[in-house]
Amino acid sequence: MSTSTKSTAYVRTEMLGEETPPITSTGIVAWVRANLLYPWYNAILTLLAILIIVLFVPPLIEFVFINGVWTAEGREQCTTIAQGGVQPDGWVGGCWAYVGAYMGQFIYGRYPSAELWRVNLVFAMFAIGLIPLLVPSLPYKRENIAFLLIIFPVAAFVLLTGGHFEYSGFLLPNFIMEPSTAKFWVDYIILTAIIVGIGVAIARGTDSNPRPIVRGILIAMGSLAVVFIVCAVNFGLEEVPTDRWGGLLVTLVIAVTGIVASLPIGIVLALGRRSNMPIVRLISVIFIEFWRGVPLITVLFMSSVMLPLFLPEGVTFDKLLRALIGVAMFSAAYMAEVIRGGLQAIPKGQYEGAMALGLGYSQMMRMIILPQALTLVIPGIVNTFIGLFKDTTLVLIIGLFDFLGMIQSSFTDPTWATPLQSMTAYLFAAAVYFCFCFSMSRYSAYMERRLDTGHR
Repeated sequence: MSTSTKSTAYVRTEMLGEETPPITSTGIVAWVRANLLYPWYNAILTLLAILIIVLFVPPLIEFVFINGVWTAEGREQCTTIAQGGVQPDGWVGGCWAYVGAYMGQFIYGRYPSAELWRVNLVFAMFAIGLIPLLVPSLPYKRENIAFLLIIFPVAAFVLLTGGHFEYSGFLLPNFIMEPSTAKFWVDYIILTAIIVGIGVAIARGTDSNPRPIVRGILIAMGSLAVVFIVCAVNFGLEEVPTDRWGGLLVTLVIAVTGIVASLPIGIVLALGRRSNMPIVRLISVIFIEFWRGVPLITVLFMSSVMLPLFLPEGVTFDKLLRALIGVAMFSAAYMAEVIRGGLQAIPKGQYEGAMALGLGYSQMMRMIILPQALTLVIPGIVNTFIGLFKDTTLVLIIGLFDFLGMIQSSFTDPTWATPLQSMTAYLFAAAVYFCFCFSMSRYSAYMERRLDTGHR
C-alpha cells in the first residue's frame, strides 16, 4: 500500500498595507473603557457620577441661567405673584440682580466710596507682584519677593489705613523729646538686644557662625523701625479705621497675612522641635501643641475679648490686628508639623553629606535640607493655605465682617428680601471660595509636576 502526500505552498509576493487598530483599543472608546468602565467598580462609580450629574446639574442650570433674574430694582422681579412679585407660581430662580446691587459691599464692606481707589490700588499692586512670581519662566524673582515682602505690605498698610499714627510723632521736631516716644525707642532697642542675644545663643548651641544670624536680626529690626517711621508720615490720606473694612478685602487681608506669616514661623518651629537644645525643643513643642489643641474659633474669641483684659491700662490693639496675630499663630502650628514631616523624609545621608562638606547648621538647612523638604511637602503646605483661606469666615464671631459676613448682613435689607435670597447669596459665595481654593490647588499640582516631587 502506497500513500502519496501532496503539499501546497503559498508565498506572498507583496506586503499588506497598514490596517487601522481596533476601535476598542484607541480613541475615545479605549479611553472610556480604560478610565471609566474597567475594572467593574469603576463602571459602578461612573454610573453613580452620571446619576448625580443628571439629578443636580439641570436644576442648577435652570436656577442660575434659565430662571435667573439679572436685571431688577427690587424684590418684585425675584418673587412670585403669590409672594407679591411678578413671577409665575412655581418659579424658582436666582436673584443675581441682588448680588450685583451688593457687589460693592461684598468686596469693600463699608469702606468710604470716595476712597475705594486706595483699595483698588492695593489689589493692583498685589496682582502685579504676585503674578510674575508665580510664573517660573519670568526673571527677577528676588526683586519680586522683596517687593511683596517689604514694599507692598508697607504701602498697603498706609493706603488702607491712611497712616500717620499719633504715637509716632517723633518725626516732628517738637516731638523728638516727648517722653512716650523716647521710651518707645529705648524699649525697642532693648528688645532688639534681647533677640540678638537669643540668636547668638541658638547659633552657639548648633555650632553655627553667629554673625549671619546677628546680621539678619539687625536688618529685620532696622527694617521694622523704618516701617514705623514711614507709617508715621502724614500723606494726607483720610483715616479709615478697620471697623469700616469688610467683604473680600478683609478675607484677603487675613488670608494673605496668615499665609505669609505662617510659613516662616512654621519653618522655625519645625526646626526648633527637631533641635538638640532641650529648651528650644521644649518651647517649640509647647507652642505647637497648645495652638493645635485649641479651636480657631476659641483663639479668635480669646484674642478679641480676653486679651485686652491682660494688657496694661491704656494699651490696646486693633481688633483686626488681634485676629491677624491669632490666625497666624494658629496656622503656623499646623504648618510646623507639615514641614517637620518633610524634614523627617530627608535621608540621613543628606545631613551627613552636608556636614562632610564642612557646612554649618544654617548653611546646611538653607542650601540642602530645607529646599528638598519644602519641595516634598508642597501638597501639605497648600492644603494648609486652603484651609486657612476658608477658616477666615470664623472672624465674624468677633465682629469682623469678611466676605461671608457681608453676605449674611445683606439679608436684613427688606428691598431684596426674598425666599431665595439666601440660596442665591450662598451659591455666589461658594463659587467665589471655590475659584480661590481651586486655583491654589491647581497651581500646587503644577508646581509639584514641575519640581517632580514624586519618588518613582
